Parts: sequence; C-alpha cells; structure tokens
Amino acid sequence: MNTQLENAPPVYGMDGARDRRDRPRYQVEFPPPQGESPDQDEAFFYVTEPEGRTRIRFHDYGEIYKRPGLYEQLFYDRLKCQSPNKVADVLHQTVMRNNAHPAELRVLDLGAGNGMAAEALATGGVSRMVGVDIIAEARDAAMRDRPGVYDHYYVTDFCNLDDEQREDLRAWSFDCFVSVAALGFGDIPPKAIAEALDLIEDGGWVAFNIKETFLDASDESGFSAMVRGLIFSEYLDLHHLERYQHRLSIDGTPLNYFAIVGRKFGDRLPQDLVAGL
Repeated sequence: MNTQLENAPPVYGMDGARDRRDRPRYQVEFPPPQGESPDQDEAFFYVTEPEGRTRIRFHDYGEIYKRPGLYEQLFYDRLKCQSPNKVADVLHQTVMRNNAHPAELRVLDLGAGNGMAAEALATGGVSRMVGVDIIAEARDAAMRDRPGVYDHYYVTDFCNLDDEQREDLRAWSFDCFVSVAALGFGDIPPKAIAEALDLIEDGGWVAFNIKETFLDASDESGFSAMVRGLIFSEYLDLHHLERYQHRLSIDGTPLNYFAIVGRKFGDRLPQDLVAGL
C-alpha cells in the first residue's frame, strides 16, 4: 500500500479563518430567490473569475475542488457548515466514554472530499485515516490543502470493487467508519455504504451524519430505508443520535441533520438491509 502524499500549501482552518492569507478569495453570487429554496442537490451559485462567470451546482464537487479554497469559502464562510466538527466531536466523546482513545482508531473516511472531516478528526487525536472518494479532484484537493492528514487516499467506486482492491482495503484493519456530509442525494449509493461497512472490524465504530428527513418514515428511498433499518437493527449498537444545524441554505434557512455514532456488531450487514441495493 503506497502511503506517500505530495507536498502542498498550508492547511485551511475548519471555520475558514485560519491561513486566510494563503488562499484566494472568489467572487461568489447566489441566484435571486424564486419561490421555495431549491433542494440541496439542485442548488447552485455563480463564481466570477478572470476567465468569466461560471454557474456551478453545489454538488459539482469536481469543479469546486479544482479551485483552492472555494469549498471552504462557500460552505464554511458563507453557509456556516458545522458538520465535520460536529461528527468528529461526538465520535471523540463517545469513544472516550467507552474507555477507548481516538488515537487508536483506524478510520475509513468514505466520501472524504478535500479532507475537512479528517482534519477535524486529527484535531481530536485520530492519527490513522484512509480517505475514499470517487472523483480524482477530491483526492487532489486533499493532497494539495491538507498534506499528510491521510495515510492513503483511494479514488475508486465502492459499488464495483474487485477482489484485489477489497483485499488491499482489508489490510488496513479498519475499526472505524466515518462519512460526513456525503450520504444521501445519490452521491454515495447504499451498495457502496454496505461495502464500506463490511470492511469495518466487528466491534468497530460507525459515525456519520444525514439530513433529518432521511429518518422520516415517509421517505421511501432505498437510502432512507437502509439507514433506518441500520439504526434500529442489532447490527448497530446506537450510542449517540443528535439533531443539529448542518448549515444554512442559500436563502438563510437552517438545514438540520442528525449526527449518529454507533458500534458495529457482526461481520456483514444483515441481508434484509442489503437486499435490492
């Protein structure tokens, strides 16, 4: 396993304030209000650069990550995102309450993006982390902005792992799954989540966040059904469930999420949760 990461510029602070002088600032504009605020996966903004004005969807992560500091400026400076710190904090508290130590965790960070969740985890003492994302721009941004925070970073599709990839991942002996602001909206399919959870050792920790509506029984999507089934199954011993403000929408409305921490029991997800994914 190759664990070398390239040298890169200084790390950005979680609130967008630290090392502000070391990153560019962008002219970011939100579209004028037109009725109801758009769904999170349909929201967009404009960025004006010397080359011109570009329309970018919030979920066009590749385009955002290519611009150093834009992700932080958009989601943390403007929209006050709190999720990396929140999930890292509740995981840290839960692990410590159970007479363990974050420094001993071996974390699989699914949907790792540019490494903001890993930076928050590292602040709390976690030192062994492997990032996974499906787009190369995410890995490049993490290596550029947060050098050394990950022991390794895989760009791969967890819906289509082959035996060699799965064996390589198992060699890390993960005992903690983390996913921050990456689940739901089709960004990570339930099948990929199941594959990642199966890589976590029996008794390992599971920490993630989801939009509050995904726990509503009226949501009949496969992802929502899987998460509700997971939380209320014997596979996951739930230790922490907390509703909090994830960030603001572009019209200033709070977007509320749940932060969830549990402990996995069993080698593989129950088949009734995996069926049909």
